[in-house]
Amino acid sequence: MRRTSARFRLGSAVAVVTAAATVGGLTAWNGAAAEPEAAETLQVGTPEGYGAAATGGAGGDVVQVASEEELVAALETEGALQIEVTSNIALGDSVDVTSNKSIVGSGTSGGISGATLNVSEADNVVIQNLTFTGSNDDAINVEYSTNVWIDHNDVSGAADGGIDIKRASDNITVSWNHMHDQDKNMLLGHDDGNGSEDSGKLHVSYHHNWFDGTGQRNPRVRFGNPVHVYNNFYDGVGSYGVASTIDAGVLVEGNYFLDTEDPFHLGEGDSPGGALVARDNVFDNSGEGQQGGSVSDPSYSYNLDPADQIPSIVSSGAGVGNI
Repeated sequence: MRRTSARFRLGSAVAVVTAAATVGGLTAWNGAAAEPEAAETLQVGTPEGYGAAATGGAGGDVVQVASEEELVAALETEGALQIEVTSNIALGDSVDVTSNKSIVGSGTSGGISGATLNVSEADNVVIQNLTFTGSNDDAINVEYSTNVWIDHNDVSGAADGGIDIKRASDNITVSWNHMHDQDKNMLLGHDDGNGSEDSGKLHVSYHHNWFDGTGQRNPRVRFGNPVHVYNNFYDGVGSYGVASTIDAGVLVEGNYFLDTEDPFHLGEGDSPGGALVARDNVFDNSGEGQQGGSVSDPSYSYNLDPADQIPSIVSSGAGVGNI
């Protein structure tokens, strides 16, 4: 397999033009016969749930990045690109992710710290196997974006949200992430007054995530209907697990709640209650939750693990280095 070095400085996007071309210090391949017929694919597996169509940069070239400058240059490249993060990259400011990109950590070495990886006005993005620490805002923010898969990451210490999804985003899967050492964790829909954009959107699947002592918003949902929260491990969650609020419909299915006094409820703060249906969950030294209303089943097929096996399945499989 061939990986293209991305240790370079570019003022604009990377251009891939010929089999032996070097553009701005980036040597790229355009599919000449001398190369393997099958292109390397960095991301592992395929998404299940609402984000199932996300392929990211699959089929595009692979570049390795180790600095903010290199990451920004790669993300500014037009077209499909697979970006392998080989070290912890400290961001001075939020960095925008463009369409048809995979951003994948190398082994257990790849990480993003200091600021936000911002998926804005993008389609077809994969974020996988990265350690996110100490963001000055959200660790990952998704807005006005579709077909996104956020998978097998380790997220902690964000000043605001761990993974926030909002502003008419749609068709997203958040899976196998280890979330810990933060209070506000996963927000879906940012404001009660944003129904004109969000109604009919914000379809998200949250599955096999490890909420390890997080505080609240696991997730907090506005407008998304249905939203599918299944096979997650709620491990000592402090404030509450899931909140269904204004015009939302949330199916909470096959999860394991351990030492979690408030697994799920309707309404939150000034937001009125939405609908929430719970089924086949396990409550271990936990409350029973509040549910009400009706929620449609998801529009896709999925594999549901037995809820009583979720602690071992998720704690051993979630996070970085487990794909």
